Amino acid sequence: MRGTTNPPRSIGEPMRSLLLLSIIALAGCNGAGASAGRSGAPDRTLAPTPVFRADTAFAYLERQVAFGPRVPGSPGHAAQLAWMVEFLKARADTVILDPFEHETSVGGTRLELANVFARFRPDDRDRILVLAHWDTRPTADEESDAERRARPIPGANDGASGTAVLLELANVLSSNSPPIGVDLLFVDGEDYGPGGPDMYLGAKRFAARNPAYRPLYGILLDMIGDQNPVYPIELNSRESAPEVVERVWRVAEEIGHGNAFVRRDGGAITDDHIPLNRAGIRTIDIIDFDYGHWHRLTDDLANVSAKGLGIVGSVLTALIFRGG
Repeated sequence: MRGTTNPPRSIGEPMRSLLLLSIIALAGCNGAGASAGRSGAPDRTLAPTPVFRADTAFAYLERQVAFGPRVPGSPGHAAQLAWMVEFLKARADTVILDPFEHETSVGGTRLELANVFARFRPDDRDRILVLAHWDTRPTADEESDAERRARPIPGANDGASGTAVLLELANVLSSNSPPIGVDLLFVDGEDYGPGGPDMYLGAKRFAARNPAYRPLYGILLDMIGDQNPVYPIELNSRESAPEVVERVWRVAEEIGHGNAFVRRDGGAITDDHIPLNRAGIRTIDIIDFDYGHWHRLTDDLANVSAKGLGIVGSVLTALIFRGG
């Protein structure tokens, strides 16, 4: 995540060519699935809401941090990508890996990145999108000491928390067929920087590659793992998709999480939801604005908890199993 008040491993070429064919097929499907999946024909019968396991989600957060910083080009980035793809292939109906490159505007560094798109009920035209970035910041630019600023952050909250919720959602959706199509998007290159031209790269890529993709709406998760989580209403979300804000916050209140999903303005954030909204995908950002370890080396396991993962995951699970 970057900026308040308007204030990103290598993939082999044969695999790249094969998998990009899947992305091209997706672009023309207008939200329908790229292929038939395990789920079969749509079934609108609403089942009881499954349990979202916060402790399991937190274990996935810990696993990511154990890989080390997930900066594009780093060993941790490559290890996490391989792990996530294997994990999702065992659970989702369809998994699409989209490797891509980006040359940075500062220094001309060539980055090798990858989005991962996991689909449940891919043949259902009515679907929702949930996304998070999985990369981490290459510099701790909020540190006061110059030596510390040059080091990559651990990204326990800024990167791992939203990804952990998506991974546990994959468990829930694999074990309990949802009444609506659900897409989980893991975007890369959100946090490379230092500025906007070299950030939100995966979201920009997805929007450009899939112009016909139109879910009912999208929900972005960013920095949700604070020990005392509070999620005010992000102003760009309210302006671009107020009905989605209302839907999510109302469900949160109905299941007892209104103390975390508070109805107050939190300021405007430039984040992955901006390029999606510009592309016509009505997307909101669930984000904790008051994380004191943002872009610091202290964004580590000592400063996160399972609490926010459980709250956000439970709200999303309730939303999905109520039919979106």
